[in-house]
Amino acid sequence: MRKHYLDNLRYGIVLLVVFYHIIYIFNSVGVITNVSIPGVPQMDVFLFMIYPWFMPCLFLISGISTRYALEKQTGKQFLKKRVKTLLIPSIAGIFLIGWFSGFVTNHYNDMFAGNGDIIPGVIKYFIYCFAGIGPLWYIHQLFIAYLVLILIRKIDKKDKLYALGSKTNLIVLVLLVVAVWISSMLFNTPLIEVYRHGIYVFMFLLGYYIFSHEHIINLVEKYKYLFLGIGIITGIFFTLYFWGENYSLMKNLQHPITNAFAWFMSLALLGCTKTWFDKEYHFTKYMRKRSFAFYVLHYFVLMLFTYLIDLYFDFPPMAFYFILMILMTVMLPIAYEIVSRIPIIRSLLLGIYNEKKVK
Repeated sequence: MRKHYLDNLRYGIVLLVVFYHIIYIFNSVGVITNVSIPGVPQMDVFLFMIYPWFMPCLFLISGISTRYALEKQTGKQFLKKRVKTLLIPSIAGIFLIGWFSGFVTNHYNDMFAGNGDIIPGVIKYFIYCFAGIGPLWYIHQLFIAYLVLILIRKIDKKDKLYALGSKTNLIVLVLLVVAVWISSMLFNTPLIEVYRHGIYVFMFLLGYYIFSHEHIINLVEKYKYLFLGIGIITGIFFTLYFWGENYSLMKNLQHPITNAFAWFMSLALLGCTKTWFDKEYHFTKYMRKRSFAFYVLHYFVLMLFTYLIDLYFDFPPMAFYFILMILMTVMLPIAYEIVSRIPIIRSLLLGIYNEKKVK
């Protein structure tokens, strides 16, 4: 039986990722982006209120979903399927569409220091590709979490950790914020700071071993207003405390208030969606089958229209946001419909291997 609240929360966060990136590419606080187009500083408030929790929450959901998936298939079957439907698209996407983000980055910030004319095109292409990984990092990080889980399952053959997770109560849920904070300081890559192995893998494992228990989800649902209140308060404090700073710097992401915000908002969203959005709608069915494709395609579509609009038009900054929101709403589904009909490309890019595209 499907957990509709998980489907709704997952695609909701994917749509939030799209919204976030529309604001993020014009940020005024120094977060590295692909374009150098001035934005409206006041719009950055949305970035501060979203960034600390939306990806940790997505890893938490992924961990829960993985537990349910492994109840129906072996670890080998699970991993083989994820290689085909996740890992291959995350790598192929770099070379099929990621290069364009690198191209746009070079348009605004000369990556070759004036020597672009003497560098062979094929070399520049590969440089563009690796400069354009973009949101595909999430899939790489998720696959690492899968590998860690498989290792733990081999060690914990009697599933004692899952039994231990079932004993979680309200006090433990609150105190886990300390463990989340500690995890934010572990196994972070030095240069590409988006690969925060510690906190993301830990959130994934919490989802797998704790929040896949129905009675714990019911507990989170029961105290959703408590978690939501703490999440809102810590979110306001985080925004005021770091306002004007680069919120994505590792020192800021490792701050206790940042991790408290991430943890309690994740709990609040689980509880709130369980109460209010545990239903299936036509839109839910549509998004459930397309959310992964939208995630993979959205940044390419966004970069394409941002580049073209800035190249040929002179819109005021605020208009830029709304024009891109309208274009993404219209063109992202169209991009999916086109790509999902192209043999081989749909498999490499979207992980669609069946003969017929998703209906």
